[in-house]
Amino acid sequence: MSPVTILIDADACPVKDEIYRVAERYRAEVRVVSNAPFRIPDSPRVKRVVVSGSFDAADDWIAEAADARSVVITADILLADRCLKAGARVLKHNGEAFTAASIGGAIANRAIMADLRAGMDGVGGGPAPFSKADRSRFLQALDRVLVGMGR
Repeated sequence: MSPVTILIDADACPVKDEIYRVAERYRAEVRVVSNAPFRIPDSPRVKRVVVSGSFDAADDWIAEAADARSVVITADILLADRCLKAGARVLKHNGEAFTAASIGGAIANRAIMADLRAGMDGVGGGPAPFSKADRSRFLQALDRVLVGMGR
């Protein structure tokens, strides 16, 4: 059985260090995909993938690399949809899983929120600040996914 590969949409990922530690424990490969280089640990399993600065270049690389032996870490709903269609497991940074059953609602909600923001002339809040509880939920979720994929 081929190793699991964790594909990180790295530009806005607050849990990279946690992913590296969990990946080492499970002997998973890691690809840190971004438009600019990030510091990565000195490990033969962790590789940096720097794509062009063009719009969606990182998303395109991740979507093309995703398959049934991949775990994708992203908050990007449209990228999550593409990766789910390729057979990958997809987690948000807070541990919430995107699934075939939830992605349609997430896409619809994204469209509604975009319409609301457009009507508010830039007024409104963003997501809640990333918390220790989010980090803990993410670690638990990643652990569950990797255990499940190892069976």
